[in-house]
Amino acid sequence: MIKVMWFLKRADGMSLEAFRDWWLTRHAHDVARHQAPHLLRYVVNVRRDDSGLGGKPADDHEWDGVAEQWFADEAAYNAVYDGGPSPTRGDTLAHTSRFARLVVTEHEFTSVDGAS
Repeated sequence: MIKVMWFLKRADGMSLEAFRDWWLTRHAHDVARHQAPHLLRYVVNVRRDDSGLGGKPADDHEWDGVAEQWFADEAAYNAVYDGGPSPTRGDTLAHTSRFARLVVTEHEFTSVDGAS
């Protein structure tokens, strides 16, 4: 299993609301459509206002969202990211000021100290 996490920062001058709308109503659907059947799972996490939550909210957030992609193996990953033209890259570049990729091995813990 290969999991890829994409960190995105919205384009300069773009509101968080507009960024969220672009990602959830258009871009995520394009990614899922273009990467099927290689993509096992795709989750989009968009930053929310945390000023009402406990703890000290960040003054400036480095990232506005994180996408998580799961692929069964390297062959499935390479079928999507083999260096050929990407149908979604231009759209990403137009709506972000920067983005970064992190390929990870996921370790899931379903309970901590016996709690469920």
